[in-house]
Amino acid sequence: QVQLVESGGGSAQAGGSLRLSCQASGNTYSYWMAWFRQAPGKEREGVAGIETNGLTYYTDSVKGRFTISKDNTKDTLYLQMNSLSPDDTAMYYCAAAPTRPPYYSVSWPRAIRYRYWGQGTQVTVSS
Repeated sequence: QVQLVESGGGSAQAGGSLRLSCQASGNTYSYWMAWFRQAPGKEREGVAGIETNGLTYYTDSVKGRFTISKDNTKDTLYLQMNSLSPDDTAMYYCAAAPTRPPYYSVSWPRAIRYRYWGQGTQVTVSS
């Protein structure tokens, strides 16, 4: 059983930055991991994914603004968010898969691919 705990959420002005962290109880080097977000009244959306070899994937709306990374020495997943906009306001969740989901390069945004989930951290961006 892997436990994931997110932190780093909060309030920011449009154009500002936040860095989210996700502390894992297990070894992150062996997991495929991702960040998701869910705004009120909307479906959960895959934001960024990272493979065990470091390959990364992003949804179009965050490309060039967000960066996903892992520090395997600290068992921690990060999401650096720059140039924030009010549309980024949501609850952000980290997720982990113990084995490579099929066709991960295209399936990474599908929530069903991940076994473990954190409780989420709220990000609110004001204009």
